[in-house]
Amino acid sequence: MSVVTQFKEALEMTTAPGGLLELTTIERDGVPVKAFAQAPGSMRDLWALSTAHGDSEYLVYQDERWTYAQAAKVVAEFAAWLTEQGIEPGDHVAIAMRNYPEWMMAHWAVNSIGAAVVGMNAWWVADELDYALNDSKPKVLIADDRRLEAFAQLQEKYPDITVVSVREANSPVEAIDFHSAKIDGAQLSELDIDPDSVACIFYTSGTTGRPKGAQLTNRGCVTNVLNVVAMGRTYATAAALSKADNVSDVDVQSPPAATSLIATPLFHVTANNCAVQAGTLAGSRFVLMYKWDTLDALKLIEAEGVNTISAVPMMTRELLNHPEFSDYDTSSLASMGGGGAAMQPDLARKVDEQTKKARPAQGYGMTEVCGIITYIAGDVFLDRPESCGYLAPTFEGRVIDAEGSVLASGEVGEVCVKGAAVIKGYLNRPEATAETIVDGWLHTGDIGYFDEDGFLFLVDRAKDMILRGGENIYGAEVEFAVFDHPAVLECVAFAVPDDRFGEEVGAAIHLKDGAMLDAAGLREHLSTRLAAFKVPRYIWFLAEPLPRNANGKFLKRELRDVLDPGSAD
Repeated sequence: MSVVTQFKEALEMTTAPGGLLELTTIERDGVPVKAFAQAPGSMRDLWALSTAHGDSEYLVYQDERWTYAQAAKVVAEFAAWLTEQGIEPGDHVAIAMRNYPEWMMAHWAVNSIGAAVVGMNAWWVADELDYALNDSKPKVLIADDRRLEAFAQLQEKYPDITVVSVREANSPVEAIDFHSAKIDGAQLSELDIDPDSVACIFYTSGTTGRPKGAQLTNRGCVTNVLNVVAMGRTYATAAALSKADNVSDVDVQSPPAATSLIATPLFHVTANNCAVQAGTLAGSRFVLMYKWDTLDALKLIEAEGVNTISAVPMMTRELLNHPEFSDYDTSSLASMGGGGAAMQPDLARKVDEQTKKARPAQGYGMTEVCGIITYIAGDVFLDRPESCGYLAPTFEGRVIDAEGSVLASGEVGEVCVKGAAVIKGYLNRPEATAETIVDGWLHTGDIGYFDEDGFLFLVDRAKDMILRGGENIYGAEVEFAVFDHPAVLECVAFAVPDDRFGEEVGAAIHLKDGAMLDAAGLREHLSTRLAAFKVPRYIWFLAEPLPRNANGKFLKRELRDVLDPGSAD
């Protein structure tokens, strides 16, 4: 039996009728979509199930240890405090901080009262924070030191926002400390939450120059959790099938509760939804990193017995290539991969060859589906290393051409998916919603094809997007900030290949006649308008106007192909 046949047999067993992951069909806005028949009704219900893990360790940060029971107490008491402040179902609460334990506890508390978390990118500068606050209009902001400093520049514009400080004794704005914001002894309240209400708003880089707030529903987030669980069980069952003499002798396998290193930020679905939310249901343990450092990661893997890593490929590659990799005990690793960017075929092989037992794994997904779309791991990944995997159970997928016609397997076009995890739409962006979600089908903007076995292969991405170390950056957003400089006449931003981050930001610029500007001056200008990771690493100042097509559009790809990174400033 081939590894693909074993995988498909295992997937059927995992989602079989009568089981915990049985599939059904529901209607959303009049469109039939696949869903899990036994899914919890909301994120509040999912958290309530997770509290049964009691005294098992949940969150680890430096020398801190939080059990599920300790976290549940904080969640319930903070949730009650939020309710006392007048926060009701449907209200928005913003979280702006690094990967502290308080992120997840605040998240669960907000969801447990039917309110929506607004995840703020911790890299944003004040201007970007201002945009998101104005767009989402949260009633409460929960922030750490650096984010409080940014908010202090804006506070007079938002006098009605209640501020909760995290790990900051001297807040620059009036705030109540997170661990003081509680109702002692409060219990998790009983609440019936609409599955299609918004649980989370995460901002995605937008082609119009400003991020769009994707509205992730309770049903969508719960569905994503179960999709992750289902794919994990499927690959575990497939591994058992490969060792069994008879299929009838194999039960559906659930991977044991893991210790996961969370190296990517919790304001993205990769870490928050796919790693921590899914692992919380399973009783897993999470080791949080404040920021990525390869040597620190190796030390944590050895000290904490880490089994899995939530990382982008860059991080996996840096671990394997670190000169001290063999000096640390990494034998606990069972899986290396994650999401946020494609794992190159050579890296999948290196994971398998350079570790004692770790298997390569990756998920392809989007904020717009609350997490994963496809997943691939282990022997199946090594069998098809250029694929990003098989559709998670609740998804239907198809590839269309420019006219919207559905293409056959093997034919390249835009990838579209449909399922219960697709977002409600973009906050305050009805036109963008209508353009992206058509008759229930999400247009991903990614270009690819399905092979004859249903595995997805991506060959290109949405036009103008730059994928730097798992962070999505749209050229238009960079261009808008560059154009804000009075010396700039023309500008295009695009991706430049990079060994470490996969891609870096490049910008080709033509100045106004007589204007003077150098790379240092431009980067200084951009530092107050863009997060540091969006500021172009490669800048070309061109003496001639930028090339355009017959419609007047700049020829980005032609510029990208002819400009030498070595000649950039």
